[in-house]
Amino acid sequence: MTVVGVLVGNPKPASRTLKAALAIRDAIGGTPGPVIDLGEFASELFDHSSVRVERAVEDVRNADVLVVASPTYKATYTGLLKAFLDRFGTASLRGKTAVPLLVAASDKHALAVEVHLKPVLVEIGLSVPGPGLFLNESVFATGLEEAVAALLKDTQ
Repeated sequence: MTVVGVLVGNPKPASRTLKAALAIRDAIGGTPGPVIDLGEFASELFDHSSVRVERAVEDVRNADVLVVASPTYKATYTGLLKAFLDRFGTASLRGKTAVPLLVAASDKHALAVEVHLKPVLVEIGLSVPGPGLFLNESVFATGLEEAVAALLKDTQ
């Protein structure tokens, strides 16, 4: 069965971004895979001897599908996520699929997932077969599961 992992680039551990990424993963189906919450070990990210970071890199390599999620900071994904993704060489994740997700306070940032996040995922070899996903953070008050179901229905 397909292993679906989650990679979240929010500096705040256990964030709403993580909650949204898990909802996307659950809606996709497959076997739940690794959950990498970069906020849990942000201070170790530039330590190339960090066992936790190396384990996270291996977890990414072991997933078949990866939901890659970030809050939108300054109209793009976080530097934390970028620093982690820089550990992967060009095309090093070929054969794996990504579902990019950005969460933002304003719909004005809806294109950031296509313009900024999707290209870096493709650069490291991930296949991104559909459009990137965007959620306005208002869905956390109005119904995350319903918003995710509608979002995935719209992309099929």
